[in-house]
Amino acid sequence: MYHRLLILVVLLLLAGCAGRNAGGGGEAGYITVQRGDTMSAIARQAGIPLLRLQRFNPAVRSNDMRIGQQLMLPGRNERAPGDGQYRYAVRSGDTLGRIASHFGTSSSRISAANRSIDPNRLRIGQMLTVPVGNASASRPSGTAGARTTPAPVSALPKGAGPWSWPLRGGQVQREFGKDGRDALQPMLISAGSDRTARAVASGTVRFAGTMRQLGGVVIIHHDQNLQSVYAQCDRLEVSNGQRINAGTPVCEIRRDAGTGRHDLLFDTRNAGRPFNPRQIVR
Repeated sequence: MYHRLLILVVLLLLAGCAGRNAGGGGEAGYITVQRGDTMSAIARQAGIPLLRLQRFNPAVRSNDMRIGQQLMLPGRNERAPGDGQYRYAVRSGDTLGRIASHFGTSSSRISAANRSIDPNRLRIGQMLTVPVGNASASRPSGTAGARTTPAPVSALPKGAGPWSWPLRGGQVQREFGKDGRDALQPMLISAGSDRTARAVASGTVRFAGTMRQLGGVVIIHHDQNLQSVYAQCDRLEVSNGQRINAGTPVCEIRRDAGTGRHDLLFDTRNAGRPFNPRQIVR
């Protein structure tokens, strides 16, 4: 059960939860960066998970924010992409062009994904589907859940990888794939004498903490909107916001009371969508 929970929890982290307006002098739905601000501090002030704030501001570099720059604060009904599409609420002054520019897509794709909406008569609070990346403009937005479709090989960015294995000398106990209930299961790797999980590629730690039934969990964001997830950790070796290189120790794997093994739950994602680690790990 807790293996399926990993898929759900990670999707919730990637898709985000409810947020609230933090003020700060910006218009509704935005906050203006002031001297001394950091993205993590703004996220805490707004009551928004840092990862959620980052995903709603894809063009903003957390280590290079400017005074006066505006950050978009996601609202309660908005969602970041688990399948390549945002669920976005129209804000004051919005046009399709402005929305497209913010999310790195095109106004024609947004228009195609919202055929019943008049682009010249947008209403504040109106919900739009905003396709990004390889998402189909005609496909409706889905709801985050444990059952999700893995990204096909062709969906991986060109030139992605290869990545290294997260455990040196580890043995795969269960491959990535669907179980008897048609729910995706992450790869399960049993540690050998080396029980240290290591980053499969360079990137930035977007989550390092504990989750019920999963123990310690680390989520790393890599170039080309790829992510790697490490769960069932004991002692964490990294912290939120830390920039790390491939091979950097991420955590020590905890001992499973049932099997007596030290097993790592390992997941790889492309724009939030799980894919088989064997497509990229060599």
